[in-house]
Amino acid sequence: MAKILKDEGYIEDFEVDGDSLKKDVVVHLRYGADNKSAIRSIKRVSKSGRRVYKKMKNIPLVNQGLGVAILSTSQGLLTDKDARRLNLGGEVVCEIW
Repeated sequence: MAKILKDEGYIEDFEVDGDSLKKDVVVHLRYGADNKSAIRSIKRVSKSGRRVYKKMKNIPLVNQGLGVAILSTSQGLLTDKDARRLNLGGEVVCEIW
């Protein structure tokens, strides 16, 4: 998920520290010139008690296409744009804008 956030420009970088049994992910957030975070809002969609699955044609547009939805598909974690391009649906993990 951190790789997707980096590719989409929401974070500067991330590091994975630790051994094979216990790993920590250190995320370096991205800030604009006005010292505001690049991530305005992040919303967890699927939860342990309620899983949300969408077909390709029903994948939501986040903030009228300005945001990104992250989906768990049979091809791994994908953005909403990549899932539509590959004609895949899946579990909507979160929405970011």
